[in-house]
Amino acid sequence: MDISEQASDSQETGGLVYDQAKNHFLGEFPSILPIEQAYVHIGMFLGWMLEKGLYGDVFEDEEAHQVIRFQNREITCSILSALWDGFLGEELFNEEGNAFSVYYYQGGLYRQDYAEVLAQGLPSIYHVEDNWENFEKISEQIELRYQAWIAQEQPEASKENTVASAPEPPPPPAKETE
Repeated sequence: MDISEQASDSQETGGLVYDQAKNHFLGEFPSILPIEQAYVHIGMFLGWMLEKGLYGDVFEDEEAHQVIRFQNREITCSILSALWDGFLGEELFNEEGNAFSVYYYQGGLYRQDYAEVLAQGLPSIYHVEDNWENFEKISEQIELRYQAWIAQEQPEASKENTVASAPEPPPPPAKETE
């Protein structure tokens, strides 16, 4: 089963879908731009997730070569996204990747960061150029958000372990010998 079939199955079974390029075609997408521009913002997030290792089994099993091609800069973010029909959903990521995606992507922070970091002065987010310089810029911002999220998400047990424990009592005094 290829990824587009999995994406379709995810939608039918109620799997979590974070974004789809086709939804942008029907919305505020500027008609003067090539359709590939609807894939850029999705591909940049997907690319960061791949580089961070937050991807799911689908990439380890049948699509590992796509991760390598992306990491070697053989394909751009929009091409990466297009390989999965512009789909961004839960089966693409591991448990931690999905938790972060719910918080950051689905929560609207990614789109806000994307607009602020890359689309300042442009007519829309769809006008952002698909290049490695832009990918690096947004990756830095995603990483900052990810690190802040990690700091918030520590389990209580881990937080308790980081609290300084009381010092051990000093050893009993040595017995004096006469």
